[in-house]
Amino acid sequence: MSSHSTNIAIVESSQIVYEGLINILVKSHQHYQFYRFDSIEEINTTRLDCKIDVIIINPSLIQFNSRDCNTLKRINPSVHWVALVYSFYGKDILAQFDAIIQISDSAEYIKQTLSNLISSTAAEIDSVQKEPLSEREIDVLVQLVHGLSNKEIADKLNISIHTVMSHRKNITQKTGIKSQSGLTIYAISNKIISLDSLAL
Repeated sequence: MSSHSTNIAIVESSQIVYEGLINILVKSHQHYQFYRFDSIEEINTTRLDCKIDVIIINPSLIQFNSRDCNTLKRINPSVHWVALVYSFYGKDILAQFDAIIQISDSAEYIKQTLSNLISSTAAEIDSVQKEPLSEREIDVLVQLVHGLSNKEIADKLNISIHTVMSHRKNITQKTGIKSQSGLTIYAISNKIISLDSLAL
């Protein structure tokens, strides 16, 4: 992992859970900066002087607040979302997260999960591009970075869902990047999109 500080927002109302998580992560000897929030709305309305890299959140806080969650994901597509689970949730809710940690997981597992998640994006971005993306693949990449689904991309670009999936497969093969956060950073660093366009 790089030497710069990773900014972690912890969205958790329980003081005990919050303090316990901080205690575990501090012992990992990584460069973490922590911010505590009680809700997704609070993240959206608080002006921070830094960019959040990871959001660790109890899935119950987004279960009935998908609107604010989707807004935050659209504005900050490179943020990693980690579910902090201490009750049962359906697969559809947990599928929205990049990683899952259980309240019963060992401290070592929690530290390793977070470290792997953060370093995976750096590794993806450092991978060498084998061949340039085609014009149509760039069109699909731009829509992916803006959070559109396969169907929405197909409708917007007037192509079939099968074609979208084929382009997505080619993008992954050519860039070596699988995650949306990695693709977003790739698109920005290759001047395919601008940071300003992500805030729209």
